[in-house]
Amino acid sequence: MSELPKLLMGLGALLLVIGFLLHFIGKLPGDILIKKGNTTFYFPIVTSIVISIVLSLIFYVINRFK
Repeated sequence: MSELPKLLMGLGALLLVIGFLLHFIGKLPGDILIKKGNTTFYFPIVTSIVISIVLSLIFYVINRFK
């Protein structure tokens, strides 16, 4: 039980770093952006894949400690 606070703080720090990077990087290469007239369509396919990989790794590490 004493490892849970450390794990949560580590996850919070990781999310902070990811949020900071996404804020300044903007969109990743491979994300789809279509602008036509007054309409803009943005589909972050590469960003979604990166986030999925990171979350999978986080959950894998969490399950290893159980």
